[in-house]
Amino acid sequence: MRYVIIGAGAVGGTIGVRLAQAGHDVTLVARGAQLDALRSRGLTLATPEGEQTVNLPAVAGPAELVLTPDTALVLTVKSQDTQTALGEWAGVPVADGGTAADRLPLLTAQNGVANERAALRRFERVYPVCLWLPATFLEPGVIAAEGHPHSGMLQLGGYPSGADDTVRQIADELAKSGFVTRVRDDVMRWKYGKLLANLGNGADALFGRNPDPELVDRLRAEGVTALAAAGIAHTSREEEAADRADNVKAHPVAGRERGGSSTWQSLARGTGSTETDYLNGEIVLLGRLHGVPTPVNAAVQRAVRRAVRERIPAGGFPRAELLP
Repeated sequence: MRYVIIGAGAVGGTIGVRLAQAGHDVTLVARGAQLDALRSRGLTLATPEGEQTVNLPAVAGPAELVLTPDTALVLTVKSQDTQTALGEWAGVPVADGGTAADRLPLLTAQNGVANERAALRRFERVYPVCLWLPATFLEPGVIAAEGHPHSGMLQLGGYPSGADDTVRQIADELAKSGFVTRVRDDVMRWKYGKLLANLGNGADALFGRNPDPELVDRLRAEGVTALAAAGIAHTSREEEAADRADNVKAHPVAGRERGGSSTWQSLARGTGSTETDYLNGEIVLLGRLHGVPTPVNAAVQRAVRRAVRERIPAGGFPRAELLP
């Protein structure tokens, strides 16, 4: 299988490099300084074992490459950028006829649970990927993949449910590239479990590493209540921990401690947006739809928006201003 990684940041870059090291044809899609760095210096993946630089084809968009029927598209952009990416790639022609949306598998290797529904409006075959993949964007062209002894653990399946030979082949190729993989008929149940775990990302971004455990517990409790009201199943912490076991542990890379969650990284880098509307905002949405109060998640959602708007640095939000 050939792979096009749409969004060569921390997650996409790690997946792309590992696949390429296993002998697969990989093209990275990036923009701005990241694209310039990939083209001029390659992509350096720093791991607990050392650093490796890989030179891979890097493009700004679909106009710069030819899609073939054996290509898989791997969507790794943040959730707030999903609609733009889907619009850009859905209508791209495939070499022997048809379009990407009609012919090619699309993997949604992203946090949140809204991407799959958005993708299925355009793409016929959508495969959710639930990620446990600790990685950090250090600077253009340099990514820290902190996972050890494996780079990450990936749960894959079909959407809305089930699995087929395509996802099994992809899971096998990812497993041979250094990831622990599981093919799940109920992969969205795992993604909803990961959503609950990600509800603390906003607090991490606002207040720095190790935010108040009581706040994180309140965020999760609201999430569990909202999912129950909506009739949505999810994995438990215990189930996730038992499955992950010692397969992936976050280790320091080149003496650097992991800076924070993906939301923390967006705020620290000043990207101008975060995925909070698709994490805490998903719980707020479900609460509004099903008559369940979610004041703490709503407060974190508002606070992260303010931090982006006012350029409050990661970890620098005034704690007293979060909740009345």
